[in-house]
Amino acid sequence: MEPEPRTKHHPPLEVFLVFLRLGLTSFGGPVAHLGYFRDAFVQRLKWLDDQSYADIVAVCQFLPGPASSQVGIAVGQLRAGFPGALAAWLGFTLPSALLLALFGMSLVAMGDGFTGTWLHGLKVVAVAVVAQAVWGMGKNLAPDAPRATLAVVAAAFTVALPGPAGQVGAILLGGLIGAFLLPAGDQQGSVSRMHFGVSMRAGVISLVFFFLLLIGLPVIASLFDNTALSMFDSFYRAGSLVFGGGHVVLPLLESEVVPPGWVSDDAFLAGYGAAQAVPGPLFTFAAYLGAVSTVSPTGAVGAILCLVAVFLPSFLLVIGVLPLWGLLRSRNSVGRAMRGINAAVVGLLLAALYNPVWTYGVKVPMDFVFVLAAYLALDFWKVPPWLVVILGGVIYSFLG
Repeated sequence: MEPEPRTKHHPPLEVFLVFLRLGLTSFGGPVAHLGYFRDAFVQRLKWLDDQSYADIVAVCQFLPGPASSQVGIAVGQLRAGFPGALAAWLGFTLPSALLLALFGMSLVAMGDGFTGTWLHGLKVVAVAVVAQAVWGMGKNLAPDAPRATLAVVAAAFTVALPGPAGQVGAILLGGLIGAFLLPAGDQQGSVSRMHFGVSMRAGVISLVFFFLLLIGLPVIASLFDNTALSMFDSFYRAGSLVFGGGHVVLPLLESEVVPPGWVSDDAFLAGYGAAQAVPGPLFTFAAYLGAVSTVSPTGAVGAILCLVAVFLPSFLLVIGVLPLWGLLRSRNSVGRAMRGINAAVVGLLLAALYNPVWTYGVKVPMDFVFVLAAYLALDFWKVPPWLVVILGGVIYSFLG
């Protein structure tokens, strides 16, 4: 076997500054983020060609976790090695994480801030945002009768068996049905010609570490009465099991933090609405949840703990899968399983649209009308989500 060519690495600071700019300006969710990335890395900076960029996107869409952040980690790894991967994540994540953590700490300082009319407006707008995500993802990931049926079955399964068990079970069910019953999709090119500077040994170690944490953290957390350890376990699991982008993390995180009383329903949905008004990855919602936690750690420490925990699986998976991807994606069964999983995550988001988003956001007829108006602005008038959120909070405070 020929030795892998040595990758030329560039300064991590260069990577950090490029991704910091993207983190400050990338509004609109993961699909929009990928558009911003292509404009930056393919058209403007010439770090990649179109085919190489498409290959990286294909790798990250295969993995659970935040697709745009994982694309950023892979690009940073390609550009500047492991320090570049860390710099890319930090630059893209820092702006929204800081904004949401500060927002959460400000609400805690207000005491009764979660009962404000304007915050209920954020929860109502969140209904429209999630509804738009369900519709858009459904058209792309469940466009035919078999996959639409699978999405509805996954939603019913999740509603009937609430909590992480039902959500993980729906994902596994989707993968199994897809692998055996769905046709394979179009196969794209291979990333084997790109060299990310990750050896096969490093990839295997990273994947082993990922699974050790996924299996071992719940066991360790059950043995020790330590809230910080329990929170790290919960957020790590959420980051490990989310397929389909940032919006799908909503039901997993809700089931982890609301039932044990770490975060109230009102605080959860108010923060989710606020998360639509900031740029960058929606997974930084974890920083908000850590900041508003009712149990220790909370504030800045809680924000950092939850943020690291929810993104750590993405690092381990990206580094682990990059040297293995060419082998994995050549198997038709993997492609079929992913089509089934993608349809199942539409069902998960559909279930989340009902509970907790709709049940806690829509209380009176005016709320329903407000949802319709917000959806009209988002889907037909193409108003940016961040602007709809800000206007929603302000307008609702006057109407309420």
